[in-house]
Amino acid sequence: MISIKSPREIDFLRQAGEITGKTHIYLQKFIKPGISTEKLDALAYAFIISEGATPSFLNYDGFPGSICVSINDEVVHGIPSSRILKEGDIVSIDIGACYHGYHGDSAWTYPVGKVSKEKEMLLYHTEKSLWEGLSQIKEGAYIGDIGNAVESYAVEHGLSVVKELVGHGVGSNIHEEPDVPNYGRKGMGIKLKKGMVIAVEPMLNLGTADVCILEDGWTIVTEDERESAHFEHTVLVTENGYEVLTKR
Repeated sequence: MISIKSPREIDFLRQAGEITGKTHIYLQKFIKPGISTEKLDALAYAFIISEGATPSFLNYDGFPGSICVSINDEVVHGIPSSRILKEGDIVSIDIGACYHGYHGDSAWTYPVGKVSKEKEMLLYHTEKSLWEGLSQIKEGAYIGDIGNAVESYAVEHGLSVVKELVGHGVGSNIHEEPDVPNYGRKGMGIKLKKGMVIAVEPMLNLGTADVCILEDGWTIVTEDERESAHFEHTVLVTENGYEVLTKR
């Protein structure tokens, strides 16, 4: 069931989103060649706890990390480990923070040192596709309007859209209805209402859209081993637009 959030719930969601955004800002200065993904995870855990929240992803369906850290051809759900970031990598950091039972959820893909022009292009246009999708949001618009905007922008710039993975509602659960695909047709799907809270999260690939899951049961990678980027904000639907809850 899709829920319309009360003013009290929205207040908690704003605070959860603010902590999520602040965690991204805090981590960004550590994203350099030579750091391990488990060190980033430990830093994120300590910061989220210091803000009076808890990591939304830790032990979620058994996930062992506080954040998801996905490198290069890893699309989402990378498990923090002893793996070291290298010059020229790109790394997606997906962060969730739970405050008084309500969640914020935001992913961002960062360059590690200097990256290739092709990777720069992937990051630039994937972030732009997020804003294209968000621009469609207001009361009375449709879920399909969001996905159509993301997909149209991606195709225009030669990038492929991962269709097996979608955005979602956010509230007292980190994943709620409705699904928010990164593809679709205008005027189709659920109609948006003021007070809904959703996460929009384009995942775009340099190569084909095909993905597969690794033996760890979590990490999803591109089948052709080409790079993928992931950008996500949690937003509140308003009468005339949207409010980003996971501001950076």
